[in-house]
This record gives sequence, structure tokens and C-alpha cells, in this order.
Amino acid sequence: MKLASSLAAALLFAVSATAVHAQEAAPAAPAATAPAADVWNYKTRRLTRADIDKLVASPKKVIFLDVRRPDEIVSKGSWPVFLNVQVKDIEQQLDYIPRDRQIITVSNHAHRAGAVGDLLAKKGFKVAGAAGSQDYEAEGGTIVRITAPVRQAAAAPAATAAAQ
Repeated sequence: MKLASSLAAALLFAVSATAVHAQEAAPAAPAATAPAADVWNYKTRRLTRADIDKLVASPKKVIFLDVRRPDEIVSKGSWPVFLNVQVKDIEQQLDYIPRDRQIITVSNHAHRAGAVGDLLAKKGFKVAGAAGSQDYEAEGGTIVRITAPVRQAAAAPAATAAAQ
């Protein structure tokens, strides 16, 4: 019995010592880091919901230029009326962007919109600022979500000829 107790104590000591050593030798877990700050590196002003709502109060003086891809507009939403020119096409489409209105450039969180706003300002456009549709919605603004049109399969040529 004494031997069993001594053996159990020795085994417990060995396991405990190993566990303590493993804790000491284990690398420290990385400290929790705060999310990266949302750094704004653009000359174009970043618009808040209040800024946008004030600009929209004069609809004939402003235009929303959404620079996102169509799939982003469908999934994230946008304003009810906007001109869509993707970032990659801005330089080629400058002639189609109205110069007689203040432009609010739009992307999800305003960063692409800020870059496009800077480019448009250099080209002589009146840029009111950059907006993020998701930021606007997070601040309590209403964003419109559209449903992508469903593509219908093309009718077979024989079926089309028979119908005529």
C-alpha cells in the first residue's frame, strides 16, 4: 500500500512537473490587436450620413457616381438613382460624367470612392465628397437593394420559326 501511494505520488509529481514545464516553454499567445484604424489618405472629403442627406436635399445639384462592380451594387445596395462607372473605366468614361453637378462618389466603405474623387477633382469636376454605402447604412441611412434581372434562355431557332 505504501508502495502504491509512493508510486501514485511520484507519478502525480512527474505529470505536474511536465505540465508546468510545458506552460513555461510554450510561446506566449499573441496579444489581441485592435482592428486597424480606417486611415483616410485622400483629398476628397469623406461624407457622413448627415453630409449626404444635406446634399440630397437639392437633388438637381448632385449626382451619385457609384464606382463599384454591378455584383457589389446588387449585394450591398446603393442610392435609388446613380450613375455607375467602375473604377477601372473612369478615365475612358469622363465625357459621360456630368460637369454641372456636384459629384458624390460611392463605393462600399468610401476608399475607392475617395481615390476616384481625387482623380475627378484633378480633371476639373466638382466633387462634393466620397461615400460608403455600407457606412451610410450603418449610420442609419436607407440604402436600396435591387434584384438582379433573371436571364432567360434563348429560344431554339426552330421553335421561333414555327411560331411565326
